[in-house]
Amino acid sequence: MHSIKPHSYVRPLVQKLHGYVPGEQPKIKGLIKLNTNENPYPPSEKVLEAIKAAVDGRLRLYPNPTAQLLREKLAKLHGCKAENIIVGNGSDELLALAIKAFVEPATRSGEKHASTVQFFSPSYSLYPVLAAIHGARTNVVALDKEFGIPPLEILKKSKAWDFRAALTLITTPNAPSGRGYSTKELEALCKEQRGVVVLDEAYVDFARENAMKLCTKYPHVIVSRTFSKAYSLCFQRVGYFVGYPELIAALDKIRDSYNVNGLGQVGALATLDDLKYYRANFQKIIATRERLSRELAALGFVVLPSQTNFIFAKPPRFPAQAWLEKLRAKKILVRWFKYPNVKDYLRITIGSDIEADALMRVSKAILK
Repeated sequence: MHSIKPHSYVRPLVQKLHGYVPGEQPKIKGLIKLNTNENPYPPSEKVLEAIKAAVDGRLRLYPNPTAQLLREKLAKLHGCKAENIIVGNGSDELLALAIKAFVEPATRSGEKHASTVQFFSPSYSLYPVLAAIHGARTNVVALDKEFGIPPLEILKKSKAWDFRAALTLITTPNAPSGRGYSTKELEALCKEQRGVVVLDEAYVDFARENAMKLCTKYPHVIVSRTFSKAYSLCFQRVGYFVGYPELIAALDKIRDSYNVNGLGQVGALATLDDLKYYRANFQKIIATRERLSRELAALGFVVLPSQTNFIFAKPPRFPAQAWLEKLRAKKILVRWFKYPNVKDYLRITIGSDIEADALMRVSKAILK
């Protein structure tokens, strides 16, 4: 019999890790799910037909290992070449690959900048988890009180910001605040960075502008996109990076073989053939977002301007955590983060108009 305790087999780094906590997944029927920023509208009929048609003898075969057809179609969409693009099992996989490819573990590098992953706070809560898994240093810099990026002059004067960090991750538009950033301010920051910059544009289809041009203009800039949020394919897990071929080739060396499932590739390809359908959905979601923002504000919520498919709002009368529980008791799920700079807010996904109406009815009842 072994006398060694099972946990002793686990690396100390892993023992200390706190994993990423996703939004609650419903375990009972009838819940209105406004907590994980999913698109309230289904994939187009063309996409569903394409996926159903692919459920045949091909399931016994491996998918295309590089998602070649999808990369070629994305290259046409973005005015670049297939070698500028890598496709991943969601953009989360690619974010993890970026840390592996561009950042030295702190234990192996005495050079601080080479082992640093840098990002603003608040932003995507997966970033620190991925950095910790790799054993990298993190440099976390606060956004301003309105969740804006501090002016470049302030960042330059500040000793907090590292212009030589190996990897800088910027969520744009920001999550969880919904704040949009102009391409002009992003470019100014990218020009000053010496390491790789990933502009994480998961929500960009709901924003006024995007920064795609920067990844073909600057050799150290990558733009991250996903088919999850705007294109109703969360279930299939398809994301992609666009950048200089040298950076993309480095990521390609370390990705898993056959990392993007075949049905996901089929669904994403069909999505790109029906962009008119999705763009109409973007406009519906934006219209609902603006209406819901006005109506919640009329109830006393402090609603921040949003360029995403969710809103960030400080509720009246009760603390945000109490609102989370009161809404859940009425079968409406929203998201609350237990972090000091955001604990007074709720993040509310923009659902359908019917779901928005239900949220308003319940909110009014709570306030009564």
